[in-house]
Amino acid sequence: MIGLPMTDTVPTDSPPTAQVTLPDGRVEIAPGAPAPTGPYANEDLLPVPVARRTWTTYNFSALWVGMAHNTASWTLASGLIAVGMDWKQAVFTIALANLIVLVPMLLTGHAGPKYGIPFPVFARASFGVRGANLPAVVRALVACGWFGIQTWIGGEAIYFLAGKLFGDSWANASHIGGYAWTMWLSFAIFWVLQVAIIYRGMETIRRFENWAAPFVLVGAGVMLWWMSSKAGGFGPLLDQPSKLGWGGHFWKLFWPSLMGMIGFWSTLSLNIPDFTRYGKSQKAQTWGQALGLPTTMTLFAFLSVMVTSGSQAVYGEAIWDPVKLAAKTDNVVGIVFALVTVLIATLSVNIAANLVSPAFDFSNIAPRRISFRAGAMTTCVLGVLIFPWKLYSDPQGYIFTWLGLVGGLLGTVAGILIADYWILRRTRLDLADLYRTGGRYWYDGGWNWRAVAAFVTGGVLAVGGADFHPLIDGRPIPALSSLADYGWAVGLGTSLVLYTGLMLLRGRPEATA
Repeated sequence: MIGLPMTDTVPTDSPPTAQVTLPDGRVEIAPGAPAPTGPYANEDLLPVPVARRTWTTYNFSALWVGMAHNTASWTLASGLIAVGMDWKQAVFTIALANLIVLVPMLLTGHAGPKYGIPFPVFARASFGVRGANLPAVVRALVACGWFGIQTWIGGEAIYFLAGKLFGDSWANASHIGGYAWTMWLSFAIFWVLQVAIIYRGMETIRRFENWAAPFVLVGAGVMLWWMSSKAGGFGPLLDQPSKLGWGGHFWKLFWPSLMGMIGFWSTLSLNIPDFTRYGKSQKAQTWGQALGLPTTMTLFAFLSVMVTSGSQAVYGEAIWDPVKLAAKTDNVVGIVFALVTVLIATLSVNIAANLVSPAFDFSNIAPRRISFRAGAMTTCVLGVLIFPWKLYSDPQGYIFTWLGLVGGLLGTVAGILIADYWILRRTRLDLADLYRTGGRYWYDGGWNWRAVAAFVTGGVLAVGGADFHPLIDGRPIPALSSLADYGWAVGLGTSLVLYTGLMLLRGRPEATA
């Protein structure tokens, strides 16, 4: 079936490009038809041909196992232990959060296998061909922050590993900016290693995720065995009491914690089309994500809280950073294995989650000038400039400030994307117009002010009343403080309803087929 674009805004003289819908529902540029060209298209942003959409259920599951089993995920769960929860409360919070975030993940991921387009191009349908740069840059800057945090974690692993091998001369080197110069060197080494992998492209990333996933899972299991043997069995790991109980103190901490856990993957709930665009079918991405995300995050949360509870029993304090915990062993073979596991885990998530997306996002700003690789390099540089060592140094600021703010803003974007794609357009898009001046997604000079209004309103309500400590003292809008603990949900719900209403006042968008 062929659908031709029906322009509902500014007419254009450029010839329409046909698209063909296959029996399984996937859509591509019609064979023999010219690919979209112009200032808003380049090779990295064009739809992936159906023949190259080859990722299976296993590929998506492995992607999620590789991304979920990482040091930042570990610190989510162990950080909840550090602020007073017991293992049951921490695992419950994380399991529920990942079941919730799976829903927008699957809804936005649908556009990937159907149309073969990345997130910034998908966002053009709602924000406008030019306006899509707004959510793309917000998402990219968040990824830069995450890239920096994960790179610092990877640098820590190299630093501690080298310290065990080279001795005190490495571990106790002279300090620069509060850290040993050898720590800064380790940070730089890990930074370069990631750049080398991303430059080899998406197929290399897919192969890396396939073997990294099971390796990291085994490594986490070994760490649990080590800690249980140190504690004298699993009993002490399970017996560490909650400092909060199940009363008002717990629930006061639960809601911002839940939003923080949702915020952790709210980034991927936007840009998951960057990966699902390579999907062999909708079934592959749906089952792959459903099997990969909530199950592995819950299992990994259980492993991490067990180990952190064990550290509390063995060392008298909850050590929430797995790199510092692994460094406490005197067994050279054990620490090498543990830290190599941390390195692979960190590489896995940082490349997949924090380099692929902003590479496409920055490319979307100026497609003719910025390639996928140039976008990745931009991310790598900005990831250093955000001072990730400061963000990561405090679990309170890490979970509630950083993740809470991220979740609130990105939930707002997710609400707009879901409303546009599912409620208004019923999953029907025109591929050619996503790259064209004057087409149905051009709106007013390339911007859809309705999406911008929904984004700003949802964002203010979601994070305006949040406590920005330790970034700044106080709350920007104290009157909104009662909404701060529910930032992601407030942002998503507000933007979804407001955007839908504003667009219906304009008139329901036309279908393409």
